Amino acid sequence: MFLVRRHDNVAFMGGAHVFPGGRLDESDHIDDSVRLCDGIDAATRRMRDLSPEAAIAHHVAAIRELFEEAGILLARRSRLPQAQSKGEMIAVDADASPRFVAYRQQLTAGKISLLDIASREDVRLALDELAYFAHWVTPEVETRRFDTRFFAAVAPADQDAAHDDGETTHGEWIRPGDAIARCLAGEIALPPPTWTTLRQLEACGTVADAMAWARTRTVVRVQPEVVDQGDSRIIILPGEATRPRSEQAAEKKFLLERGRWRPMRESPDI
Repeated sequence: MFLVRRHDNVAFMGGAHVFPGGRLDESDHIDDSVRLCDGIDAATRRMRDLSPEAAIAHHVAAIRELFEEAGILLARRSRLPQAQSKGEMIAVDADASPRFVAYRQQLTAGKISLLDIASREDVRLALDELAYFAHWVTPEVETRRFDTRFFAAVAPADQDAAHDDGETTHGEWIRPGDAIARCLAGEIALPPPTWTTLRQLEACGTVADAMAWARTRTVVRVQPEVVDQGDSRIIILPGEATRPRSEQAAEKKFLLERGRWRPMRESPDI
């Protein structure tokens, strides 16, 4: 998994290691999605709680944020060789790298859109490379509220991931179990959604296993509950008992201490 460390000065989850991501922008709603995107049917089928237009916009936002925060662009060449149903995923070689670095900087600065890049490079956005697998909503008591969708994707072979050095200060590839071990050792901070996802991915032996899990799991809206006890804050994942055992989280309660979340042992009085 590729994780980025959020800058300490960022208001939300500063200093935490998280998956690349961000918010849905107005520019993510595109008019001619059939011409500009692959995988529209799969995208809308997995997000039945949204309108088709909103589901497509969430996938476009995921591709845009992945490029902004990790430098990975999920797109295919538009011009197809004969007998080839889909174009190849774009490669960013040494000659193309400076061009894509400039695109990324301009996109982050709001000077161009993702569709501008797609037009200049003659590519289609590969929505079908994304696997929608989770939906988290922040507790109602929080001042800053987020309704967040999680996606998995395989990084194209000819693209290298790198953090943006703006909102994030570090980026690294790390195995799920290693990230959890480092969090328990106090080396990194993992928010509950990130921890829970990594714990679920521990059981996947390969990237193919992880993608198969992401594409087939039942997506349930998760909105944790909050319990304040003195100076401590505890969040509890709801509804775990009603879910299939294979989809239940290993840890269901997290304690906020000194600005960092850590999993709790089960306690009968909470």
